Amino acid sequence: MKATADEILKVIATNRKATHDFHIHDRVEAGIQLVGSEVKSLRDARVVISDGFVEFRKGQAFLHKVQINEYAQANRWGHDLERVRKLLLHKHEIDKLATKVQQKGFTLIPLSLYFKGHRVKVELALVTHKKQHDKRESKKLADDKREMDRAIKRAR
Repeated sequence: MKATADEILKVIATNRKATHDFHIHDRVEAGIQLVGSEVKSLRDARVVISDGFVEFRKGQAFLHKVQINEYAQANRWGHDLERVRKLLLHKHEIDKLATKVQQKGFTLIPLSLYFKGHRVKVELALVTHKKQHDKRESKKLADDKREMDRAIKRAR
């Protein structure tokens, strides 16, 4: 069977730092409001999302500190590199996420940015910060898993 245009995913950028610095509790997909030159830059994968975070104001969600570089052919109609972008979520999703962020001390950060068909989507994650000892423990578990995989491979 051939995949339809809406099923095709093309990852633009991922936040690899997120799994190292945060405990990921929940994931949410959201649309993002962009201007034309931003979409052209995203097609060239010229974006940095590692410092991004979500802020809730007046019942809406906004994405901050995501840098989409300028599109060279946009001339004077370009865009601001770190402009605040509105996230497209349902009202009940915004309310649920805003209460978790406000009451339970979670942070909402972008994990990845991708094309889903012809639309740009952002995968958001509810996270809490890892302590230094948690980071060491995660690294130790990853090293142990790697060693076990190597031992299994050698045994074959």
